[in-house]
Amino acid sequence: MVTIINYKKRQKEDDSTFYVLEVQGGVEMVMSQTTGQFYATSKKASITSTFDEVTCQALMGTQMQGSIIKQECNPYEYTVKDTGEVILLHHRFVYSPQEPGKENTVKEQITNSFASDVESFSRNGKHVLTEA
Repeated sequence: MVTIINYKKRQKEDDSTFYVLEVQGGVEMVMSQTTGQFYATSKKASITSTFDEVTCQALMGTQMQGSIIKQECNPYEYTVKDTGEVILLHHRFVYSPQEPGKENTVKEQITNSFASDVESFSRNGKHVLTEA
């Protein structure tokens, strides 16, 4: 599950505006590479939306199915806010509608939700109730 924690107004190249939703995953325990101690953190990602500002405000705190996953991307520079150090990253975090560990793709999940039991349909054009 992810939670909508914030929203931000963004501007396109043509000067029109849109809003992105900021989502946050659950708490994760990570071991520090320098101290060896564990610390609590959570992944965050942004999702573009077609919502107006009022709708974005109303969605704050909403939980949605899905997770935030690490995705490889072209290298880019990132400045660590606390230290000012500039590092080169090769990944970003993105929202995935799939929960971690789920084997089915979203398309398969939707397809499976419409699957039915052949036995529930009439074979002679007449509706007949059967006892279970």
